[in-house]
Amino acid sequence: MTQKIRTRIAPSPTGFLHLGTARTALYSWAYARHYGGDFVLRVEDTDVARSTQDSVDQILESMHWLGLEYDEGPIYQMQRLERYKQVLDQLIAEGKAYYCYSTPEELDAVREAKKARGEKTLYDGRWRPAPGRTLPPVPEGVKPVVRFCNPPDGDVTWNDLVKGPITISNREIDDLIIARTDGIPTYNFAVVVDDWDMTISHVFRGDEHINNTPWQINMFNALGAPLPQFGHCPVILGDDGQKLSKRRGAVSVTAYEEGGYLPEAMLNYLARLGWSHGDDELFTREQLVDWFDGSHLNKSPAQWDPVKLLWVNAQYIKQADNQRLAALVAQQLVKLGITLQPDVVENHLPQLCALLKDRCDTTVVLAQWAAKFYGDVTPDATELAQHVTEAVRPAVATLKEKLSACAWDKASISAAIKEVLAIHSLKMPQLAMPVRVLVMGTAQTPSLDSVLEICGREKVIARLGVA
Repeated sequence: MTQKIRTRIAPSPTGFLHLGTARTALYSWAYARHYGGDFVLRVEDTDVARSTQDSVDQILESMHWLGLEYDEGPIYQMQRLERYKQVLDQLIAEGKAYYCYSTPEELDAVREAKKARGEKTLYDGRWRPAPGRTLPPVPEGVKPVVRFCNPPDGDVTWNDLVKGPITISNREIDDLIIARTDGIPTYNFAVVVDDWDMTISHVFRGDEHINNTPWQINMFNALGAPLPQFGHCPVILGDDGQKLSKRRGAVSVTAYEEGGYLPEAMLNYLARLGWSHGDDELFTREQLVDWFDGSHLNKSPAQWDPVKLLWVNAQYIKQADNQRLAALVAQQLVKLGITLQPDVVENHLPQLCALLKDRCDTTVVLAQWAAKFYGDVTPDATELAQHVTEAVRPAVATLKEKLSACAWDKASISAAIKEVLAIHSLKMPQLAMPVRVLVMGTAQTPSLDSVLEICGREKVIARLGVA
């Protein structure tokens, strides 16, 4: 029987869900969905000093916003301490782990001495049991850590889903601490027990974990547990060429939500940031699931490109349902001090979104445009002086008079504008530019008759009166 595909994402709640983890979550989710498997969310909260509930909430919110729904979880490591202790006791009883009473000061001294001799600064194994070996006396008042008996010789080899075959010698790694003095497990041990218990079949993660993988494989083998397949994705570099991380340069997923990005655009951009399907730049969530079989993952780092992300977002905004955009824009308008009545959000704002969305790359920009229709407008002084000249004021006055009396629809407004052009012997730009500046505060707008129609007679007449 073929093993069921089960993937997981296991963020640490010591900060926001950053872009690299979001991309790994996306790949894990898409892989599981492609093969009809399960996607598990695990929260690795054993760093008690730095883990916070706010971070947990932000991680869950980010996953929900991106639409990366999980089949199991969230599973919290701190709720599994009894299970870790059970496995620790088993390893100690089998002679595969041991108590180490070395103090941090002793370990520092050993490291410095090795460094001075030009040797690798690995743990010297002083508390590791061995046949015929006498261990030091147990010091009073020192709480021990637990170390894993890593094989002293041989190699660890695995066929990485992204990078291909990788081999690391056991001589390059030492007896890892797998439980701290307070009994709380360390990352490398807890992750092995979790992946074993949760029957995880495939692990996608950042390539900073490559050096952890030999320890983990050796622990899986020591426990007689089946090995998952590992895929280590290259890092994402910022525009300065340095790695994006929680501590350096990364922006949270929720910051992009607040910044007016659509989740499907972020999903599309993240997917292409280290994976490709031919020349396809834009694709649906369904297409991603259909195509993502674990192949075509890039072996080299990806470069975060804010300009490209904006372009992708703009394409999705153009395609977006206007009712949905209206709801998002209404939320952004509240931040600008404009609260709309529900009937306006339901009926008028969608028409406005339809008119404006082709020139906007975020819902923040869309809201800034919408604010011109619902809030006060102060024309730019330079544009006012340039376009609203003494020569054109009589034509603006005539247009105000015509618009006060005509039917309020696009065709009638267009006819009124043409009539004024004829009366004053003007060309369209000579009238359109000053009208745009007065009504919208800027000379660059969508088609004038559409703008005036949706702005409403009362506002248009009042704003033209400024001239």
